[in-house]
Order: sequence, then structure tokens, then C-alpha cells
Amino acid sequence: MATGVRQALQSGAANGRRSHGERASGVELLEEVRKSAALPLVKEGRTRVFVAAENRLLQDALSRMLARRGDIEVVGAAHTGPFDSKNLLAESSDILLLTSRGNLTEDLAMIRKVRTTAPEVQILLLGVTGGETEFLQYVRAGIKGYLLRDASAEDVLSAVKAVQAGQAVCPGTLCALLFRYFEQEATSCPSAAVHQQLGLTRREQQLIPFIGQGLTNKEIANHFCLSEQTVKNHLYRMKQKVGADDRLGIVQVCRTQGFML
Repeated sequence: MATGVRQALQSGAANGRRSHGERASGVELLEEVRKSAALPLVKEGRTRVFVAAENRLLQDALSRMLARRGDIEVVGAAHTGPFDSKNLLAESSDILLLTSRGNLTEDLAMIRKVRTTAPEVQILLLGVTGGETEFLQYVRAGIKGYLLRDASAEDVLSAVKAVQAGQAVCPGTLCALLFRYFEQEATSCPSAAVHQQLGLTRREQQLIPFIGQGLTNKEIANHFCLSEQTVKNHLYRMKQKVGADDRLGIVQVCRTQGFML
């Protein structure tokens, strides 16, 4: 038996007698043994984090930083080849700390795959550019936290704990963007009559004034924080619904129907 443990047991037995004849509880004695022997206490309820970075160096740095916290456990890591989201389930992960690969399409595909394969896992993304359009698309895809690459170690640690607690995390400037975005959504009042007569959805109706102003697909996409391909898809369906041959035809049909644009 180690000297430290023996001394702790002897000390615990001697000090276990209280002034009123009470003895120290088994929990208290075990605590004294652990402290004296310098044995770490087993921490329960630790946040289980899986790290997926685009390179080994960043993966190792993030893993080491998280591992220093006794209440966080790094349960897996990936840095090369396609990331298999099934690993999140195998490791019973709570949070996926995902770094952007610099390609929006790839990032969104990965986020959506994780949301489908492991819906209980919360995603904290370390972005690259911090662009407003990209950020809102990430939010739509299903992330719960977003930080920029220049975030401090403390920022990352705080974000992990906040996401685990059910909170949303993002830089203040992007938080303001979310408020502006939903304000714009709320002030746009699509017509129920347009939907009934032409079959245009809320989003499709919102695009009409911008089409009438001659904005390009990219400009419209940036305004609504959509991808350019999404706008193209909307326009294609709108032409089919109203029987128009081109963008201008969509506007003309709506005006002919007496709708204010």
C-alpha cells in the first residue's frame, strides 16, 4: 500500500471521530485518501467532443486545448479524407467541433449529413471568412455555434460549454445580422391571393420586386443570404407556375394580375 494512501487512511480513522461521537462518512474518508495520494477524481458528466479539422496540426492543437479541461473529453478526431459522421454515434459524441474546409458547398454537405446521421450531436463550426451569406447558410443547415478562426482558446472552450448547455453561439456582429435578417422577413408581407391564384410561395413572392429592379441572381442571393443556385431554382419554378418565358415575364404576369410589386 502506498505510503500516502496508508497515512490518509490512518489520518481518516483518527479524525473520523467527531466531538459528538460521529464518524466520518465513507465518502469523506475516500475523499481524504484521494487527496493525500494525489489521485485525480473521476469526473462525471463530461462533455464529449469530436474534433474534425482539415489538417492534422489544427486537429491536434484543438484536441490538446480541449483535453486540458477536466470537464471536456475528446472522444475522436478526423483530419484526412471524407469525414464519416457515423463515428459520432459510435463515440456517443455530444458536440462536433468542425473546422471549415474553405469550401461552402462541402461544409454545408457535411453539416447536413451530420444532422441526418446524428441529429442529437450539436455542431460548433470554426469558420474562415465570417461572411454574412455563408453564416446564414450554415445556420440554416443546422449548426448551433459559429466562431471565426481567430477566436481565442477561451472563446472556443466557452462556446463548447454554451452549446452543450443548449445555447446558440456566434460573434456579436453576426448576431446583429440575424436580427436584421428576421426583421426583413417579418416586414415582408406576401399576398395570400398571389399564392392562391399563381401558386407562388412566400419566398418566391419576395423575389419579385428584386427581379423587377433588374438585380442579378447573385445580387438577389446576397440580399436574402441564399446561394445563387437556390435563386436559380426559385426562378425556374416561378416561370413554370406563371407560364412565363423569362424573368421579365414573371414580373409582367404578376402586374397583369393586379398585384403590387
